[in-house]
Order: sequence, then C-alpha cells, then structure tokens
Amino acid sequence: MRDPARRYFNCNDRERAIFEAGIKLGTIYHQYVGVPLNLTNVRSLETAIRESLLVQPFVEDASIRIDVDKIKKRRGVYKYLTLSGDMLNVSVTVKYGEERIVARLRYIPEMNYPLMYIDGD
Repeated sequence: MRDPARRYFNCNDRERAIFEAGIKLGTIYHQYVGVPLNLTNVRSLETAIRESLLVQPFVEDASIRIDVDKIKKRRGVYKYLTLSGDMLNVSVTVKYGEERIVARLRYIPEMNYPLMYIDGD
C-alpha cells in the first residue's frame, strides 16, 4: 500500500507499525469503554469493534473478546452495565512496509490495569 503520509514520519517501518497499532488500540479503549451492554448484545459489539478495526489502514487482522463472566457477575438492576477496560481482550495485527507486529489490549490482574502492549509471542 502506498502511504502518502510516509514523508511526515521520521521513523522506520517497525516504529510506524507500532505507532499505528497504538492509535488503533487507543481508539477502541476511548471510543467503546462506557457502551451499554448485556449478554444479548456482547457478540454484536465484539463484531462491530473488530470490523471498525479492519477498515483502518495497515490492519491485517483483529480479534476482540469481551469477558462475559464479568457481565454475568455485574449485571445491574436494569439488566445491563457498561463496558469497562477490564472486560476487553483485543489483538490487532498491523503491517507497515515489511514489518508486521501484533499489539494487545487486555486486563492484567496483577497490575489491576487494562494494558496496551506489543505482543512478543
């Protein structure tokens, strides 16, 4: 894919792939956290998030999982709750130039934090 913005970036292909992945994960977190959900719409929300990733530049693949056990445990009086960062398990594969990276967003219990990072596996 020809990238008309390439000349604005003072970095190598790997750094650009990581930059792009960070944008994608940050968008998911800040756009979707707070969305109302329950067991009836969780799969359609996963699909919507995945499809929104797949249309973005340089994304080769993506997977989204929302922890339904947390939904079952936290259901409120109105039978829904809002998506929180600790429910997300996201993987996105970004290819820029000859570089391919996999970035993750997932809850790390020992940190008590939904971490975004480059997957080394």
